[in-house]
Amino acid sequence: MPPKVRITKSDIIKTALELLRENGETAINARKIAEELNCSTQPIFSNFSTMEELQGAVVAEAYKHYLDFLQREVESGKYPKYKAFGMAYIRFAKEERELFKLLFMRDRTEEDMSMSPDFEESVQMIMKANGVTIETARLMHLEMWTCVHGIGTMLATSFLSLEWELISDMLTDVYQGIRARHLSEEKQNECNKN
Repeated sequence: MPPKVRITKSDIIKTALELLRENGETAINARKIAEELNCSTQPIFSNFSTMEELQGAVVAEAYKHYLDFLQREVESGKYPKYKAFGMAYIRFAKEERELFKLLFMRDRTEEDMSMSPDFEESVQMIMKANGVTIETARLMHLEMWTCVHGIGTMLATSFLSLEWELISDMLTDVYQGIRARHLSEEKQNECNKN
């Protein structure tokens, strides 16, 4: 009698990600995953107590893919690190639409919304580059990230298509505008103190 093929957590997560990429978040259900793995739903519920647990594992794996995008964009050396973060976010939105939607376009009201490591790293880069306070750097990054997210969302939903060079120029323009305003305000605040 041939040995039974063991279906692992990793197999299930990988299959769920493939289904997500092809058909969106609604494709992640036990029956579809089992069909793709050519098994019953039993191995899925042996590895995950609930579908919510599986979905959490899929989100975590999708986030790893996103962090890989960040790393590759930074390592390419094409842009300064802060800009590379924004370009990677937008590239992820365009190239991994369904993963982007899962990570950044879902209702997150019930989730811990504390700052992510990439958010805090971005804030530190702004502080260092501009000599501003952490509060100003957080606000500058939030304003910049809102723009980056908007572009990413438009690409992920096929609302519009933009060339990479134009996207790069847009990010530079927005950053320079935000930077000029905040540096001017900080300078004005310094003058008012004296």
